[in-house]
Amino acid sequence: MTTEKTRQKIMLVDDNFSNLEIGKNMLKELYEVYAIPSGEKLFEFLGRVTPALILLDILMPVMNGYEVMERLKASEEWKEIPVIFLTSQSDEISELKGLSMGAIDYVAKPFSARPLLKRIENQLLLASQKKELKRYNENLEDLVKIKTDQIMSLQSMVISTLADMLEYRDDETGGHVVRTQKYLEIMVKKILETGVCADEMEKLDMDFLIPSAPLHDIGKIAISDSILRKPGPLNKEEFEEMKRHAKIGADAIDRISSKTSDNGFLRMAKSIALTHHEKWDGSGYPYGLKGNEIPIEGRLMAIADVYDALISDRPYKKAMSTSEARELMRQGSGKHFDPRLIEVFLSVHDEFEEVVASVSDQKESLEAGSGS
Repeated sequence: MTTEKTRQKIMLVDDNFSNLEIGKNMLKELYEVYAIPSGEKLFEFLGRVTPALILLDILMPVMNGYEVMERLKASEEWKEIPVIFLTSQSDEISELKGLSMGAIDYVAKPFSARPLLKRIENQLLLASQKKELKRYNENLEDLVKIKTDQIMSLQSMVISTLADMLEYRDDETGGHVVRTQKYLEIMVKKILETGVCADEMEKLDMDFLIPSAPLHDIGKIAISDSILRKPGPLNKEEFEEMKRHAKIGADAIDRISSKTSDNGFLRMAKSIALTHHEKWDGSGYPYGLKGNEIPIEGRLMAIADVYDALISDRPYKKAMSTSEARELMRQGSGKHFDPRLIEVFLSVHDEFEEVVASVSDQKESLEAGSGS
């Protein structure tokens, strides 16, 4: 048997005091009943008490049941409270109007105790199940978010590890992946602020652009060490072999993508791997794409990748200063690079220099720590 403390609250709204008394006597053994003589009084009570259900008369002066219902449904606080209409009107039009406004049931007067109690019981059970389902869905959404975050974290870790392994194999001293990602972030932020290439940026899935960037040179895994670590310029045959890494990387990502159902991230990674060596004037590889034929993610990655190569030591060259690299990038506008994106690069170059200094400081700290 339920206790007074756990009994659910029901508000009975009717301008007829006799109906209020009868209804209250029918319900009081099972529920905590509030007998309310008007719609206006109902809202006074709702300011203090939230019921599990409202039994609402339609034909009332000043504010009728339909008007009360309209106000309830317009309120974020009260719109989910179940409402059963009680009325002497038994025509189909009145019933349809009440149900279309959101009433969960429609009981004609005079009503008898047992059918009314059963209807209330059923509706309260249904309301309870809806709340439970809502809580379940919210918990499920939270769980899915947690799992998704874990997967994304693992994905980022795997990608970073692969990219780091590639850096060491390519005889780079580290930091390339971190720097190029930061360069992209800086340029994308500026592009969004200024509206440059707005049409293309609008179609770009920003959730995937930065995280997929570390895979841009993944195809170098298939390139011979004798070429990757050659301490001088590549000859024609070696350069042709090196150029294969863009297509190899894209094909590898494509094979992974074919085995997954949600592959937006991999599509972005493939596009970047395949097109970041294309050039604005059509002289790049692997396909000799020209101008806007090159997707914007490839054009952005080209700037980040080339700039970082210029300011880094490589087996075949010494690092340039950031100012020298900036000037060389400027000269590549309209040839190697999209002129609009180079203007963006030039406008944020001081931020690029901060990235170079920051990542270099981190690297030196790590090297000092490992040598102690």
